[in-house]
Amino acid sequence: MMGSSTNEITMVIVGRTGNGKSATGNSILGRNAFKARRSSGSITRHTEMQTTLLQDGKRLNVIDTPGLFDFTLGPDIVSKEIVKCIDLAKDGIHAVLMVYSIQTRFSVEEKVAFQTIQDLFDQNIVNYMIVVFTGGDMLEKDEETLQDYLIGCPKPLQEIMGLCKNRVVVFDNKSKDENKRNKQMQNLLFVVNNVIKQNNGRPYTNEHFVKLQEETKMQNQQLKEAEQKGIAKEVMSKMQAQLRKAYDNQLGQIMDMVNSNLEDSISRIKKQLEEQRAALAEEIKAARMVRGKSEAEITRLVQELAAAKTEIEQFDKKMNSRCGFRLKYGPLEIKIKF
Repeated sequence: MMGSSTNEITMVIVGRTGNGKSATGNSILGRNAFKARRSSGSITRHTEMQTTLLQDGKRLNVIDTPGLFDFTLGPDIVSKEIVKCIDLAKDGIHAVLMVYSIQTRFSVEEKVAFQTIQDLFDQNIVNYMIVVFTGGDMLEKDEETLQDYLIGCPKPLQEIMGLCKNRVVVFDNKSKDENKRNKQMQNLLFVVNNVIKQNNGRPYTNEHFVKLQEETKMQNQQLKEAEQKGIAKEVMSKMQAQLRKAYDNQLGQIMDMVNSNLEDSISRIKKQLEEQRAALAEEIKAARMVRGKSEAEITRLVQELAAAKTEIEQFDKKMNSRCGFRLKYGPLEIKIKF
């Protein structure tokens, strides 16, 4: 299949809105291919793929996923964008770039997004993940190295990097220095090529990808045979419409599975958030009763725990507000309840 060819690499960029996913994609492509179109102050873009040729002649497919795993947009958009991503990457994914920003605090939402990726695909997806930190210019400004920055990073982020076997790169998407931009691209490709080698050249796939691959292969074969027989244009056009409908139906079945998995994932995450919230409440109570520590230390500890508890409560409230939605994909309309 196409995705398994060493002459083609497909990478998917995921992360929270504002972390610099599109800017990173543009840096990789070497041009402003991903543009944010704004409407009433909100980003209205969808998952899309852009392509470039590398110096060694390989074709590089970059899939930008605005809205993917961004729960502020609602689970309807999340599910639809997941299916769109699967459709674009149906030949397989060689690398998943998890984009985090050095300039923003690691959030509960980002932890949830990482968990959801594993739930919706499977545990093997971490074998293809690379952590990308944007904001490399801030490290230079503060005269810090990545190692300096990571010393104080939150435990959940450390766990994510551990699962990714510490495959970490830094991007400065603001730099105009051509040598610097080339070097950071070379660093990324070095890590990507290692990921490909470690996976024996096989891109990530699952049952969703395989179904689309099989459907595409069958349809291409049918169209090829029809052309060889010299079928009239009208008949060919009708045949193509029927095949497109069959493909849409296949996407609809995948949408059903994604919705089911997403519902299970969100239910499990809600339970985890409730447990974390209760645990933090107990920690705050215990911190107030600590003896042998200064009042300033106790105050700082209580404030940190209270801030974490508030973040969990806000995200939990955001999730609970999504009580139901409608998904549309082509002719399909699916009613979902959470």
